[in-house]
Amino acid sequence: MTNRTEFSNKALSQVVSTLILLVVAVLLAAVVAYYATNVTTTRTTMEEVHISAPHVWVNSTGGVAACKVENLGGRDILIDKLSVRSVDTDWDQVYIFRVPGGTWVSGDMNVTSYDLISGTSFEKDGRNYTQMTSDIPLISGAELLIYVKGPQNIQMDDIGTTVSMSVTTNNAQYITECNVKSANDQ
Repeated sequence: MTNRTEFSNKALSQVVSTLILLVVAVLLAAVVAYYATNVTTTRTTMEEVHISAPHVWVNSTGGVAACKVENLGGRDILIDKLSVRSVDTDWDQVYIFRVPGGTWVSGDMNVTSYDLISGTSFEKDGRNYTQMTSDIPLISGAELLIYVKGPQNIQMDDIGTTVSMSVTTNNAQYITECNVKSANDQ
């Protein structure tokens, strides 16, 4: 038979057990803190695009689409594609105005007819819009005003119907809808 005193000599002291428990608690707290930091930093660099003031106008000469695009996320983006009613737009039909840093455009975009947009640039409301030739970079916190000349699938018969407009980046597609309006109210 074994003696009780033999077992008590092999047990851990209270000081050592307390230290082990403290070390385990600190390690668990460190893992939780690391996870929370990782989630927070990942979320702040997410992509977020907001499309506002969508419009599609049409008259007998053709159609025009317009919208504001804001990059509200924590990272710069590259706009790969613009679509009106699920049909991709050729870049030579896209005109943009980059809103200067620190300023925001308030109000709505004005009615524009197909005839007013020509060449490699045009002026509207005191802003010079430039024709695009490829993907559009947009830095974090910046805003673009976009006009699309002659969306291929918008016609006079579409006045009053709802159409979609979408902006596609590497990571996502952002979609909004608007009603087609007549551009003859100029």
